[in-house]
Amino acid sequence: MELYGLIAVLVVLIPEWIADGTINIGERGAKAPLPMSSRAWRTLPELQLASMGMRELRELSRELRIWGYSGESRERLTVRLLARIRRRIKSVDAL
Repeated sequence: MELYGLIAVLVVLIPEWIADGTINIGERGAKAPLPMSSRAWRTLPELQLASMGMRELRELSRELRIWGYSGESRERLTVRLLARIRRRIKSVDAL
């Protein structure tokens, strides 16, 4: 069991730490990692969903009352969320 734990650390965790460290090198003095203030990012739900993590996607799914979201992949969940968001936008525009 200890050997498997050591292998997991060597194969999974250390490369992840290295990758995280290299990504964060340029962000030390920045306020936010990505400036998401452009008009396209604010108006296109595809860009907003792409920037969300799985936890945020699942929270949004719960808020939009999408059933069975917890077992779905990111791609499938994004497709369902986009369909629901577009349907809501059309219903608001119809009013």
